Amino acid sequence: MKAIYAAVLWPKDNGNGYFIKVPDVPGCATSGKDLVEAMEMMRDALAGCLCVLEDTGEPLPAPRLPAAISCEPGETLALIDVDTIKYRMETDNRAVRKNVSLPAWMATMAEKKGINCSQVLQESLKRMIG
Repeated sequence: MKAIYAAVLWPKDNGNGYFIKVPDVPGCATSGKDLVEAMEMMRDALAGCLCVLEDTGEPLPAPRLPAAISCEPGETLALIDVDTIKYRMETDNRAVRKNVSLPAWMATMAEKKGINCSQVLQESLKRMIG
C-alpha cells in the first residue's frame, strides 16, 4: 500500500536533532540526530506501524490533509511517503515453505534445465505484486 502522511517535527531541547511523529497513526514517533535522519527514521517507523496494522487486520488510519493538522509554535509539518510492499520486500526476507503443484512434464523439464522453481516463483510474484 502506498500513502502519504503528514508528520509533525520539532527540534530537541538540546538542539541536537529532531523529534517527529505522525498524528494520524497512534504511537508512530521517532527521532533523529539531524533532519535527514529524522525523516528516514520516520519513513521506517511509519512503514513498520502500517505493516503491523495490515498483518493484524486492523483498519489503516486515513491520512489527513496537511491543512487539517495544527502545529504548535516551533513545530514544522512534513510529508512522509510510505510503501508497505516495498518496505516488506526490503526488510522481511524470511523464507516460508509453500507447496506448489506442477505438471510432471514441467517439473522434469525444469529440473533438466537447472531451473530453480522457487526463484522463478519469487521473481514472478514480485513482478505481479508490483
